[in-house]
Amino acid sequence: AEELRWEQEFAPPQLASPHSRKLDGAAEDEPEKRLWLPAPSRRFVPCVSPSLEYRRPEASRGYLLVHTNGGLNQMRAGISDMVAVARILKATLIIPELDKKSFWLDKSNFSDVFDEEHFIRYLANDVKVEKNLPKELVKAPKSVRYFKSWSGVDYYQNEISPLWEHRQVIRAAKSDSRLANNFLPPDIQKLRCRTFFQALRFAPPIEALGNLLVERMKSFGPYIALHLRYEKDMLAFSGCTYGLSDTESEELAMIRGNTTYWKVKDIDPLEQRSHGHCPLTPKEVGMFLSALGYPSSTPVYIAAGEIYGGESHMVDLQSRFPILMNKEKLASAEELRPFSQYASQMAALDYIVSVESDVFIPSYSGNMARAVAGHRRFHGHRKTISPDRKALVHLFDKVDSGLLDEGKRLSQKIIEMHQKRYRTGHES
Repeated sequence: AEELRWEQEFAPPQLASPHSRKLDGAAEDEPEKRLWLPAPSRRFVPCVSPSLEYRRPEASRGYLLVHTNGGLNQMRAGISDMVAVARILKATLIIPELDKKSFWLDKSNFSDVFDEEHFIRYLANDVKVEKNLPKELVKAPKSVRYFKSWSGVDYYQNEISPLWEHRQVIRAAKSDSRLANNFLPPDIQKLRCRTFFQALRFAPPIEALGNLLVERMKSFGPYIALHLRYEKDMLAFSGCTYGLSDTESEELAMIRGNTTYWKVKDIDPLEQRSHGHCPLTPKEVGMFLSALGYPSSTPVYIAAGEIYGGESHMVDLQSRFPILMNKEKLASAEELRPFSQYASQMAALDYIVSVESDVFIPSYSGNMARAVAGHRRFHGHRKTISPDRKALVHLFDKVDSGLLDEGKRLSQKIIEMHQKRYRTGHES
């Protein structure tokens, strides 16, 4: 039974042609549907739909200003937390200010990335949201706080709520990781979930181009979205330099040393990799997909920013999977021009294509990987495969040293280790 379920869950498709698309209307006995989609037993309905338990927010005690931090999905998670905090504090939430000082120096405002009117309207029964502070409070004294990380409802009710007695405005200096993940009341957990997956809809221009990219990608047939986290910021932050030249390694070390808010400066790259703390390289991802049995005709969408080292590091992956696409290949320069100078908006396009893919595979378990995997579960448990990086690099090292050949034996080992991850809940 386990072997049959493995075949249904993880075995790759045999594509009839580059332009075949049978999943949506396929009969139950057609192989494409069984091979690409999770087994019916793995489906579930999200328990976050609005219901009568959501009542209109109580009278506001004051205004909550939020300054987000990090990349797109770190900011989205922080905003979701702050919506819940506003509910707990009985506060009016002012449209959050997006991070403009992080690594990407993205100058986007909230309305550039998200559908602001939808955000306000969708949350109307949970939290009052306004675009700006009342004019008389713009220059009024404010309580500026770094809310304690991973705090529960009691913290906000007992330590933050009393601040309303002295100030009408509380400013959250950071938004990420401010609220506990567990032991929150169900209505607060559901509110966080609905905010992340429903209230924070992307701005109409982003949604329109993202959906167009999905259509163009689907024209090649069922596709894999590969979140290839092999970008300069990730490699510099993690200290992962395996496969890079000395010049590239030195550049990354310099970036890490000059980024003040990255606290760890001296990192052993080989130790990082051996513990599974590094993103898979493009070559390793290619080996992984081939070992799972995906044929070279499988369309692969690269959800990523600029790959560090450019084409020189993509040669092996490109040779294995020639239908290797990204937003720059699927869209014209004219179509991308409104978004191309804004990292968050470009990341949002990748996010849309990843959520709608037939299979999603992240090369690293970062904010986007977790967000997309969660969103796919929210939409009915679409298939996500998370590589076991720690185990994989030891196998790949054996291949590089000649102790193990690519082929049936490597494929069997990789399939078995991920079959085990599936049984223990790491795969969906």
